[in-house]
Order: sequence, then C-alpha cells, then structure tokens
Amino acid sequence: MRHISAAQEKATEIQRAYYAETAHRYDAMHVHEEGEHSLALGFMLSIIEYFGVRSVLDVGSGTGRSLLKVKMEKPDVRILGIEPSAELREIGHSKGLLEPELIDGDAMNLPFDDESFDLVCEFGALHHIPLPSVAVSEMLRVSRNLVFISDCNNFGQGSKLSRLSKQAIRALRLWPFADFIKTKGRGYSVGEGDGLAYSYSVFNDYSQIRKKCDSVHLLNTRDAGPNLYRTASHVAILGIKSRNSA
Repeated sequence: MRHISAAQEKATEIQRAYYAETAHRYDAMHVHEEGEHSLALGFMLSIIEYFGVRSVLDVGSGTGRSLLKVKMEKPDVRILGIEPSAELREIGHSKGLLEPELIDGDAMNLPFDDESFDLVCEFGALHHIPLPSVAVSEMLRVSRNLVFISDCNNFGQGSKLSRLSKQAIRALRLWPFADFIKTKGRGYSVGEGDGLAYSYSVFNDYSQIRKKCDSVHLLNTRDAGPNLYRTASHVAILGIKSRNSA
C-alpha cells in the first residue's frame, strides 16, 4: 500500500467534497462537444478500431462519459472505469453504465494484474492526482498494448510571455520552487471550475512513457503551433508498447 502524506490526505478530502457538491452539475461544467477531450476521445475510438482493441480501462472516469461513448460505438469491447467519487459513479450508473463497469479505485494503486487491458486511458484526471507519475506508471503496468493520455500542458498555457517564463523556470530546474511559492506551500490550487488541481504537464511523464513503449505519438487537442510543448495547452499522448501485439 502506497504511503499518503497528511497533506495529500487533506487534499483528497477537499477534492472529494468538491465532487460531492458539484456532481449534479459535473457534466454541464466539464463535458463540452467542442472541448479538448472530445477530440481526444474521437481519436481514441479510431485507435480502438485500428488496433483491434478488445478491452479498455479508463482511469478517473468521472461520470463515465468516455466509457459510455466506447460502449455505444464499440459494444463488443470490454470496458471498465475506476472513479473514487461515489457521487460521480452514481451518475455514471444512472446514465447506463453497469456497476461492474464503473467501480471505486485509486489511480496510484490499480487493483489489476500486469497487462490486464489492451488499452488504458485517462481524460483530464492526472492533474487532479498528487503523484501523476505514479498513476502513469500503474497505467503502463496494467496495459498490454496501448496507453492513451489526454490532459493539460501547463507550460503551454497562458500568454506568450507567461509560457516563456514558465518554460525558462523549468529549464533552470526551479519549477518546484516556483510552484511552492505560487501555491503557498500547498502544492495545489482550488478553483470553482476545476476543483483541486496540481500543476501538471503531460510532458512531465513523457520520458517514462517513452521508456516503456516502442513508439509514442503526440496530438494537440486545442489549437497550437508546431512545437506542442511550447504552445499547446492540452495534449494527447498515445504510447504503443508493442506493435507486434497491438
């Protein structure tokens, strides 16, 4: 069992309370057809078809939007989602997901054997997790063939000056110190629209995905320039562990 600090436990309590309070309007707040995760989800559905995926694990499913889409478009694919918020799971069940299809779970300690699913994915969950690299490691572990991540790139968000400043701070390896000051030592921020969130970039976990995969592919899910790290506020990453088995 992974040790969780007192500060992380407090953050988890704040996060759970936020979801419990906003569960009834969660979809209205977070699900938008023109949003970055809609594009990413459409791309993932094509991946499922292209690679002949037969099983999908969705990490941090919320109300089950991604699972429901896969269930509707690919009814022969076995789906399973984990979501720690009971209130969000309840809504997912009311929308058509069976209880065994959307269960309680911890992204940093997935209760599955190695290589249990063809495809393991997440949509906007990692920036709510205190140790996202641990969650990504678990996703890679339980994936047989593919890992798909759609999340934010904080170094590509904001004005050009803001982006350049953040990228320079990171290049100087001072980002943890800057984030400590920005969050007043908490390590996270709390906002009305997104609840409790940590500073996160998909590029933070690129290297460990690269090490475990034969090939890695990047997609900006909002308008950006050719250099996604510098200009893309949201990015999707597809890691292919083995082309021979996919």
